[in-house]
Amino acid sequence: MSTTLENLPTTAPRAPGPTARRPRPGGRHRRGAARWVVLGGAVLAALVVLAPMIIMALNAVKSPADYAQHGPLSIPTSLYVDGVVNFWTRVDFPTKLWNSFFISAVVAVAGCLLSLLNAYAIGVGRIRGRMWIVLLFLLANMLPQEALIYPLFDMARQVGLTNSQWSVIIIFTVIQSAFGTYLLASVLGTFPPALLEAAALDGAGRWRILWQVVFPIVRPTLMVLVIFFFIWTWNEFFIPLVMLTTNDTQTIPIALASLQGDRMMDAPTTNAGALVSLIPALLFFLLFQRTLTRGVTAGAVK
Repeated sequence: MSTTLENLPTTAPRAPGPTARRPRPGGRHRRGAARWVVLGGAVLAALVVLAPMIIMALNAVKSPADYAQHGPLSIPTSLYVDGVVNFWTRVDFPTKLWNSFFISAVVAVAGCLLSLLNAYAIGVGRIRGRMWIVLLFLLANMLPQEALIYPLFDMARQVGLTNSQWSVIIIFTVIQSAFGTYLLASVLGTFPPALLEAAALDGAGRWRILWQVVFPIVRPTLMVLVIFFFIWTWNEFFIPLVMLTTNDTQTIPIALASLQGDRMMDAPTTNAGALVSLIPALLFFLLFQRTLTRGVTAGAVK
């Protein structure tokens, strides 16, 4: 018997397979409720983190009488800006701002450059005793500054860098580069040898390999180190307090400490000074926030 086209099935039978899972009733509602719980927890954590800054901002625009009468947690009854003006003129804030920016910027750039050169010699150069040298840099980060301040001050005096910003720059460049060397040496220790061999076959020397092969790959990590070194140096207090003795060389943290006396303290002026001093570092962090995020997430060799 001949088979006609009309008798052929229009669709092929489906092969037996697992049945599709149907969403459980209420599953989306549960996921939505969990998201709201997570969002509420994140908002609560953000408020806890921002609470000290909010209290500082409220006390910065509060008069001394209002602060003494209602306490630090009250809402200001009037806008009081004399605290900001007093701090600005009393400590010569523009000079302190420039000193902090100059020292922090030079330390951030010089520390990263020194860290890159050290890590390139240790991680890529494969020098002898590599692990012991990296361990030595790690131990250098654990030394307290109080144990180093006297020999550092004596050496600065012997070379004529007493009350000089360059003494602080040299000290913090070495201190920050110890951490940077430890971090970058660990990264460059896993650097693919094939890239270095290919560059060497093309006739590239060590200096050219460093800047045209190694540097583009570790640049995100270096940008993270620049941000960290800048903020860490900006917040340093003890070593600049000992090494810098005059107002024209001191930094912002020392200016804030000068507002506190032995028997009395102007709380509104101190809060105003802390708020004004926080703004440059906060702007720097917000400006390079995307760079920091990229540097943290980057690191794989493409």
